[in-house]
Amino acid sequence: MTTTTKSRTRGKKTYDGPTPEEKLCADLVALLEQGTAPWRRPFQGQAGRHRNLLTSAEYRGGNPLLLELGGLMRGHGLPLWLGGAQAKAEGWHPRKGCTAARILRPQLNKREEEGTNPDTGNPETVLKAWTSYKVVPVFNAADLVGATEEHAATLAERIAAAIGQTELKEPAARLEAAETVLEAWEVPTTFGGVQPCYVPGLDRISMPIPEAFESREAFASTWAHEQIHSTGHKDRLARPMGGTFGSKSYAREELVAELGALLLCQRLEIGSEFQNHAAYLANWIEVLKEGPRTLFKVLSEARQAADLIAPEAPAVAHGERLAAAVLLGSCIVGEWA
Repeated sequence: MTTTTKSRTRGKKTYDGPTPEEKLCADLVALLEQGTAPWRRPFQGQAGRHRNLLTSAEYRGGNPLLLELGGLMRGHGLPLWLGGAQAKAEGWHPRKGCTAARILRPQLNKREEEGTNPDTGNPETVLKAWTSYKVVPVFNAADLVGATEEHAATLAERIAAAIGQTELKEPAARLEAAETVLEAWEVPTTFGGVQPCYVPGLDRISMPIPEAFESREAFASTWAHEQIHSTGHKDRLARPMGGTFGSKSYAREELVAELGALLLCQRLEIGSEFQNHAAYLANWIEVLKEGPRTLFKVLSEARQAADLIAPEAPAVAHGERLAAAVLLGSCIVGEWA
């Protein structure tokens, strides 16, 4: 992966290391280099969706993907996260040796420029606005400790309270609700095939029967993967769907499908028990080593694909710090909490 060598100033010191964006890419490459499909695990949502420990605000857009992968890297099951400054204000701090996960916070930028009125031809001041993204570190609640016994007790209480807010659903109810969403997708599915696949030319999905899978959850998550592929059709999101196995375009589409299905499975509250795609890992690593711009684009495409099948619930704004996120309803990689 190409890294930035331009010196940056931190206080009175210059810093020549990788940017936060490059560190984020490096984190995901390291996860893939472990040698297995790292997001293959059963449903972990008993404690709810990824959210801020203090505000209970859910992380949105592509950030649940980053936090899920960050949790997998660190062996965490708790979907509760907190920024370092937030933790410090409560008398908590990260335990020695732990590392932060990284999410993307959208920032609305504005600049006035001199331009010309297209109707009158007269000069006028034009307000330009654009969105940029800042990489922000957050720590899992399991990695926080209290500065004193009292602070530690308060931390334990907050974690217990946050987990207690989650409404548990029976597995059968979760699966029934998930399959109802998948059945409503506009692309038809033919059941009884040998290999799960999406055929762009026919705009049709082929799936083995549910009984051919080791569990009903594995069936649903595999179906979700193929449905994500189908969002790339030219009449939907128009992603490049060509390429043969081993090509960069093929690997990139598979990575979008894997990450999009992971996000979709989180929303449907089912496990991401995909088939073993270890053969793709080397190709995915090469895609991510292209750098942050490619990673952000892949995350964006994965989020857009999941949104077509199961859109996120509307966000509930909490205070002025979400004002920019409300304005940026079409953010590429979503809100912060």
